Amino acid sequence: MIYIQLFLTFFVIGLFTIGGGYAMLSIIQGQVVGVHGWVDTKTFTDIVAVSQMTPGPIGVNCATYVGYSVLHETGASEFFCVLGSFTATTAVVLPSFLIVLALCRVYTKFSRNRIFEGMMSGLKPVVVGLIGAAAALLMTPDNFPDWKSWVLFALAAAVSLIWNTSPILIIVAAGAIGYLIY
Repeated sequence: MIYIQLFLTFFVIGLFTIGGGYAMLSIIQGQVVGVHGWVDTKTFTDIVAVSQMTPGPIGVNCATYVGYSVLHETGASEFFCVLGSFTATTAVVLPSFLIVLALCRVYTKFSRNRIFEGMMSGLKPVVVGLIGAAAALLMTPDNFPDWKSWVLFALAAAVSLIWNTSPILIIVAAGAIGYLIY
């Protein structure tokens, strides 16, 4: 039953999210934390952090991690936890795959159509809004447990903006500093 819930939840998330992984974070959090209660807010923040550091799209990484965690919390064996990861990952990717496959056919036919071009340009503000919602959800007091986290965040932002430092270096340095602090 949990596999069906995972599949349907992440399939719907994948189906109705436009704009990539960061745009889908708020929807994933709403479903995983709010609707199903599979993880709490702090755990979801940890999932996002690990998903950002792991190679690949953040939405897919979140789905993989959540699929594993949900089964792990029930005491399932390693095989069934991995099966949960596979289920959630497949479900979140499948709608995009099917939509892109269909759009490839449609795009070649309608690429010069003004209505089609208008629809595509109308999606841009929606994507910006979804990414902004994800950023707002991650900047709540529940997700930044104390002042040290805020200072670390401010330092990382300053280093990024002032010295145009590589994000990978900032992530590694912030991880090392966070390890030392906590």
